[in-house]
Amino acid sequence: MCGGMCESFLYLMPEEKKSGFLVANVLKDLNVDVKELSARGARLVSKSSKQYFQLDSHSGDLLLKDRIDREGFCGQKDPCILISEIVLENPLQVHRVEVQIEDVNDNSPHFSKKEFLLEIPEQTPLNTRFPLESAQDADREENAVQNYTINPNDHFKLDVQSHSDSSKSAELVLGRQLDREENAQFFLILSAIDGGTPKRTGTAKIVIHVLDTNDNVPQFQQSLYKVKLVENSQPSTLVAKVEATDRDLGSNADITYSFGQVPENVLRSFELNKHTGELSVAGTIDYEEDKNYAMNIKATDGGGLSAYCKVIVEVQDRNDNAPEVTVTSINSPFPEDSPPDTVVALFSVIDQDSGENGRTSCNTEANLPFILKTSENNYYQLVTQQPLDRERVPEYNITLTATDWGSPRLTSTRIIYVQISDVNDNAPAFEKPLYEMQLWENNIPGLLIGLVQAKDTDKDKNAKVTYSLLPGKVSDQPVSSYVSINSETGNLYAIRSVDYEQVKNFHVTVRAVDSGSPPLSSQVVVQVVVMDENDNAPFILYPLQNGTSPSNDLVPRGAESGYLVTKVVAVDRDSGQNSWLSYELLKATEPGLFSVGVQNGEVKTTRPISKRDTIKQKLIIGVRDNGHPPQSTSAALNILLVDGFSDPYMKMVEIPKEEVVGEEDRTLTMYLVICLAVISSIFLVSMLAFVAIKIHKRRKFIDNSALNFPVGPNFPVNCEDTDGGSLSRAYNYEVCLSGGSLNSEFKFLRPLFPVFSVEPAQNQGDSRISGNCAEDQTRRQVAENIYERFSHPITVDPGVEGRKTYDKKARGAASEDAAARPGGPGGTGNQPITANANLGQNDWLSYQ
Repeated sequence: MCGGMCESFLYLMPEEKKSGFLVANVLKDLNVDVKELSARGARLVSKSSKQYFQLDSHSGDLLLKDRIDREGFCGQKDPCILISEIVLENPLQVHRVEVQIEDVNDNSPHFSKKEFLLEIPEQTPLNTRFPLESAQDADREENAVQNYTINPNDHFKLDVQSHSDSSKSAELVLGRQLDREENAQFFLILSAIDGGTPKRTGTAKIVIHVLDTNDNVPQFQQSLYKVKLVENSQPSTLVAKVEATDRDLGSNADITYSFGQVPENVLRSFELNKHTGELSVAGTIDYEEDKNYAMNIKATDGGGLSAYCKVIVEVQDRNDNAPEVTVTSINSPFPEDSPPDTVVALFSVIDQDSGENGRTSCNTEANLPFILKTSENNYYQLVTQQPLDRERVPEYNITLTATDWGSPRLTSTRIIYVQISDVNDNAPAFEKPLYEMQLWENNIPGLLIGLVQAKDTDKDKNAKVTYSLLPGKVSDQPVSSYVSINSETGNLYAIRSVDYEQVKNFHVTVRAVDSGSPPLSSQVVVQVVVMDENDNAPFILYPLQNGTSPSNDLVPRGAESGYLVTKVVAVDRDSGQNSWLSYELLKATEPGLFSVGVQNGEVKTTRPISKRDTIKQKLIIGVRDNGHPPQSTSAALNILLVDGFSDPYMKMVEIPKEEVVGEEDRTLTMYLVICLAVISSIFLVSMLAFVAIKIHKRRKFIDNSALNFPVGPNFPVNCEDTDGGSLSRAYNYEVCLSGGSLNSEFKFLRPLFPVFSVEPAQNQGDSRISGNCAEDQTRRQVAENIYERFSHPITVDPGVEGRKTYDKKARGAASEDAAARPGGPGGTGNQPITANANLGQNDWLSYQ
């Protein structure tokens, strides 16, 4: 038995069942019999606003109380579940009953509209798709829409598409070319079919209007029109009317009329109404000038298609003859270098009338380089009277005016067209006296640099210009190895890639030659400026990042905020803003301890250094230029935080390698601080011990001393730790002094020379030096040698040559001392002390 809420039961039933439908018998699920069910007062409590089920306590049957429409209750929600609870008393139990309503195919597909209108141009390409609206079905899954169909037709077919959500859509596909003149409308029935049993169908009507395209040419009623017209007819007199029709609709059937390639006398004599096709008189009709007129009239529809007909107008004569000018010969084209008095044209003036009315005279326009000379039989010569220049005036339309002597006088005119032929009298001329072009570096070979162009005012082959490059040098190489020119167009191309850092600019000389005889030429200088690209990353000059001499800086722990540690120096081979450099701190062991100047690269402290800061700091400095896109590089700096940085006799206790490797090991800082404090204290003790040695005997001094060290200004009497510990290993350090700033700076710190380890004595007050402590004479000699080394100041030469000289002398001195000291050849284990000091980047001062 369970207290309170017990297990849940799930039952399935289809929708649309009538009232009284048996959903399930709950006795078995409740694990009770009929008597117990009735005795415990079983009742059904609905969790919805309406009670859809009832429980028969005498049989345990769960019955449907009212019909359920799944779509009305749940819509498209799936699954559709009605929740009730069966409550049993004595003891109280509540069982959750879930009835899942299964969908049945009780809804037909339907479209949003009964009729859909499509407008399709008749020239639409085949296989063009027209998406159709999908039908909606309130049922789910297989009872939803599964297919679409249309009634059979010759022009369209249906393509049904399936989608990832199991829905279907339909597209109308054009399968045969449309012709509006054949079928202007189509009526299709679109059917949507669901997958239920039995299947239900919804339909919609698709009306397709075929839109007209301009696929019909206008047609004239007749192709040839012949009419007669009396000369001297008044303007606006109707001559003829042409008419064309078009099978298209709308603007495609709107026809306009126009003349098609007709002579000038037709345009002068007639006009055409573009809307009605009426041809009427517009000028004077003269039988003696034109006995007939032939013209082509074009009919054009709104889509641009045209048809032609021909109109022939026969003129009937009247006695109104005017003089007539007849050209016998004309010299055209006429050479521009012809001498004066050269005959250009020969013509005659004839009047069909007689007597005085047939007597004529002729003249031409003023201000022309031609004059008329009279010959026999009414002939005239048109001759030159001054030099011609085709480049100034390439052609002449000379109007000849003939007048008879009748009353009233009649006049006629004739225009003579004289074209002046060219001779090669002009050299090519460049558009600019100097061309300046730009070329980005790292260009691809064959890149177009620019265009040079020369114009020749001559004509034809005399004006045809070809281009070539004159010999020259660019960086001691032929200019032809850098650029080439298209002889026809004047396009200047780069033959190879140019590096701005090697060639910043160069010039070439272009020559332009025409094709005349003899040829004429000119030349121009083209200045090519190479534009810089950001193709070089910044290069760090200081500190060098060659891997052999790492950069190391020493910073005293007493340094305040703003202390200058070092300066990063970088250069960029590019120019302009591509070489503008900025610095930034990319990574640091202690974020917020150091900062880098954006413009000058100076590395400074941003706060005072505390004892908690790690002894070894590593900085990654990024250098980036201002190019597009920017290029960058980085430098690594190692910084050691030390105490007593300014003491030239400072001793460093060797840090085990396994402790130095881990930058995050703060134990190293603690050891270093303790050792520096002990060394400072022991120095004072050592001075007192030195005075005691002069007074007492050596043996007594050895027996009473905690450490058997010879007295020296920098060697402690006792190396024990302040908290009672001992240094278990020897510590070596190498120290480098930098002269790069006003402050003394340590460039690197690493283990180098041994310091004797001190072990506590077995008994309090008695201590001895580990190793060969009995050989105190040997240790004293070593201590004195070390003291002598530290007592002499080191002279530092900042120059490279001085640095080499000092190193050589230091090594020589060290070799001489090696033989004399117990640590030399034949000695007992101590190594000679060597020194190497300078103010440069990668040289070090070492003590061994």
